[in-house]
Amino acid sequence: MEPKKNLKSDVSRNSSLFFAVGLTLMLVVANYAINFKTYDKSDIDIDRLNMEEELEEEIPITEQLQTPPPPPPPPAPEVIEVVEDEEEIEETVIESTETDMEEEIVVEDIEVEEVEEDVEVPFMVIENVPVFPGCESGSNDAKRKCMSDKISEFVRRKFNTDLAGDLGLTGRQRINVIFKIDKGGNVVGIRARAPHPRLQSEAERVVKMLPKMKPGKQRGKPVVVPYSLPIIFQVQD
Repeated sequence: MEPKKNLKSDVSRNSSLFFAVGLTLMLVVANYAINFKTYDKSDIDIDRLNMEEELEEEIPITEQLQTPPPPPPPPAPEVIEVVEDEEEIEETVIESTETDMEEEIVVEDIEVEEVEEDVEVPFMVIENVPVFPGCESGSNDAKRKCMSDKISEFVRRKFNTDLAGDLGLTGRQRINVIFKIDKGGNVVGIRARAPHPRLQSEAERVVKMLPKMKPGKQRGKPVVVPYSLPIIFQVQD
């Protein structure tokens, strides 16, 4: 049986070629469509620069200050008197201080001045305690106890305990006093701490009235001895 169609008119023979050509055309059109750009004419502003126009610069008006002329130089003296220098000037000769290896150098005796320092030794450990008037006899411990008793008795007699009641204070009052007995036996460096400034001033006043003592000694030399004195009394309501 013979086929009815003409073999030359068979389109399916070149279908792959047509497909490739069509695909290429579609890619070209798609690429052009993607890269195509449009611009708004209103956003495009093309200015022309005229190079022939001259720029006019405004020059500020300044005022020129006129400085006064310098003063004239002082007039030169008409007559110049020439004075002859007859005074002789003695030249100072500076001798060389360099010495030879064989030259003997004599050094004079150098006196060293000893500076005495104010050494402080606590009252409880000093070798020879300060001696309060009336406590000259006995051992070192006996003199220490005698001095403490004498100072306490002296302060008890001289201190105005009624001052605390006048200030409105009640109950037990304590005043801490610290002072030093210097190398001359004098009471110096008094410091007090009290519940009221007037009590502090009263304690300092009484301690200043302590008599001069015999200074304490450490290794046979007078030294400064610090002393702590608590003043305690009761104020009756």
